[in-house]
Amino acid sequence: MDDIRGEDSPKGGRYVVGAEGQQAIMTFSRASPRLIIIDHTEVPDIYRGQGVGARLAEHAVDEARNGGWKIIPLCPFFKSQVERHPEWADVISR
Repeated sequence: MDDIRGEDSPKGGRYVVGAEGQQAIMTFSRASPRLIIIDHTEVPDIYRGQGVGARLAEHAVDEARNGGWKIIPLCPFFKSQVERHPEWADVISR
C-alpha cells in the first residue's frame, strides 16, 4: 500500500492512502490556523481489518505534532482511536 498523502487547503483537507478508486480517507476542516476538526474516516472493505484507519489516525496526530496544532475529534472512528491512545492527549482539544 502507498504512503499516506496529505491534501490541504485553507479551509481543510484530507489524508489519503490507497489506489485511485480504493482510497481510504480521513477528512478535516480548519477551525483556526492552529486547530483542525477531524470529521470523517472512510475505509473501503478491501482494507478492513488491516489497520489502515489506525494508520490514518496516527498520521493525523503526527501532522498535528509537527505542525504545532490541536485536533478536535468529531469523527466517531477517530474519537475511538483517541480513547485507545492517551499518549495523544498533547494534540487533542476537548
